[in-house]
Amino acid sequence: MAEVSIRSARPSDFEAARSVLGVAYSQYEAMFPAENWGPYLADILDVEGRFVVSELLIAERIGGIVGCVSFYPPGAQMSYPSDSYSKHWPHDWAAIRLLAVDPSARARGIGRALTKVCIERSVAAGAPAIGLHTTREMAVAQSMYERLGFVRAPEYDFRPGPTVLVEAYRLMLS
Repeated sequence: MAEVSIRSARPSDFEAARSVLGVAYSQYEAMFPAENWGPYLADILDVEGRFVVSELLIAERIGGIVGCVSFYPPGAQMSYPSDSYSKHWPHDWAAIRLLAVDPSARARGIGRALTKVCIERSVAAGAPAIGLHTTREMAVAQSMYERLGFVRAPEYDFRPGPTVLVEAYRLMLS
């Protein structure tokens, strides 16, 4: 495997990141009621909207973007009132959102590398914990998070629709 580098995204990377997000998350469309999928997909693809309060990190291999994640430093996720996601975490926590790896580049440690960079940034920022949300259908991601030390935090679970449970995980850092 060619080496992967992780870096902060530039606006010129947004379309490529949006493409990775779209292809990575499209496999989950069937798990959502139709009335929930449209708004969720629009949110997933709103790279610019999240960029206001989060840092988009990208994984790059041989000049192409193969993965991305939004990293919310402590306090930042609470400063963007229209982002309903942000209300789920304590103000001093960091958060990870929308980790995506292009299906053609999976099983190569890219998701793990992106997550580890988020953990490192959380520690550097003095966050006591880092949180993330996922679903049972994202079993590969859940397993990876658990191997990295994340544990379930059901008090931060939420339901965007009657049939979808979004499960919270946290990693205590201090």
